[in-house]
Amino acid sequence: MIDISGVRTGLFIGGEWLAAQDTFTTHNPATGAPLVELGAASTADVDAAVAAATAAFRGEWGATAPSAKGALINKLADLVERDLDELAALESIDMGRPVGVSAAMMVPNLIGSLRYYAGWADKINGELITNDGYMGMAPTHAYTKREPLGVVAAIIPWNAPLMILGWKLGPALACGNTVIIKPAEDASLSILKFAELVAEAGFPAGTVNVLPGRGAVAGEALSLHPGVKKISFTGSTATGRRILQNSAATFKRTALELGGKAPQIVFEDANLEAAIQGCAIGLFMNQGEVCAAGTRILAHRSVYDAVVDGLKGAAQAQVVGDPFDPATTMGPLVNASQRDKVAGYLKKGADEGAQVVAGGSVPDVPGYFVEPTVFAGTNEMTVAREEIFGPVGIVIPFDSDEQAVALANDNEYGLSATIWTRDLSRAHTVSGQIESGAIGVNGWSPLAPQLPWGGVKSSGIGRELGYEGILAYTEPKTVTIVL
Repeated sequence: MIDISGVRTGLFIGGEWLAAQDTFTTHNPATGAPLVELGAASTADVDAAVAAATAAFRGEWGATAPSAKGALINKLADLVERDLDELAALESIDMGRPVGVSAAMMVPNLIGSLRYYAGWADKINGELITNDGYMGMAPTHAYTKREPLGVVAAIIPWNAPLMILGWKLGPALACGNTVIIKPAEDASLSILKFAELVAEAGFPAGTVNVLPGRGAVAGEALSLHPGVKKISFTGSTATGRRILQNSAATFKRTALELGGKAPQIVFEDANLEAAIQGCAIGLFMNQGEVCAAGTRILAHRSVYDAVVDGLKGAAQAQVVGDPFDPATTMGPLVNASQRDKVAGYLKKGADEGAQVVAGGSVPDVPGYFVEPTVFAGTNEMTVAREEIFGPVGIVIPFDSDEQAVALANDNEYGLSATIWTRDLSRAHTVSGQIESGAIGVNGWSPLAPQLPWGGVKSSGIGRELGYEGILAYTEPKTVTIVL
């Protein structure tokens, strides 16, 4: 457990900590007890943050040399690395993930993203363009330059706050933008601590602002504000649609990483031990509260029984409990509402005739716990169609490559997919046929700062990470000089 009494709970605007007029209370997901009272940003607070970010963009941050921007981002990464254990603990007490996973995966991913984009800060260039001249009368010298957008709003989800913060903040700052961060109501503590590190690193006031609060107030105001030039949102598809509608009024750029129902295809030639282990990771990692969770396991009929038995064993081997207990492999879900939602899917699966292979119930204990659950059934069942966002998966048989691809694509989502096979030709062929933004072969959901990430269909629009992240936070400007 961690002492959270020293963590700031107000609003970080223009380099200062301000008290909010309204507050809200969060709860410890492992116990259900009240955890902390946080400031709730108002529409007026959003106006103040946009004004501070605009002033920084037009002023000191805008005038900061690219190499100096990169140095500041690297310094911030150093501070995150110094305080890794505290940040990991804050995130785990907030949203329930085992603290060892937070320390080994989530915070290091943030550090990696910051360092990767720090290196880009002085390497963002346009290009010289050869052309036919000015109306056939005179030659021209034409070139493009990539310019920052201005004020960017980053709306962060509760399932992986620090990791996804890095995906948005790193490229936005490297490109010269200023940022307003809106953390999720249920998981703000680690980002509020991060704001303290921003101040310690020495970023100009207003470069980075943090507004805890309710999505229906602060998030809505950010998506409607004419001074915000881009919204980068990770969260539910329904909220993403709302943000897209709001952004249309001011023609904001948007990047929306939304829901998923990722297939994991286990072919008959797969290394079954590795595939079962990998499918279990994709199914149970982060309590299944992952947009890319591999919850539809499509298994060739010849290995179907082995996959079902293997995942049954993996589910039963999970140690569900206190996220600060070293023995715990799966913590609670983030809140009571999410637990109840997942419980509803457990009932729905059983009611529709899915075979309960493992789990299938909600423990009668304090906190928001759910048993890791494996169903066996068909792709038509609700638990195979809808995003559950909990440790619940379904194993579905197939008989041919063509059927596997058809089943994988028969869903509204298209964020990611995993293929388990030893056949390189099959891996390339099937990867090209699956409607998804990212494919992992013989490994679930590979993530790295260098690899673009984002979905298709109802999983969203736009890309984060890699060089795509640089393109996403800049606008090309064409300059043509008639000679």
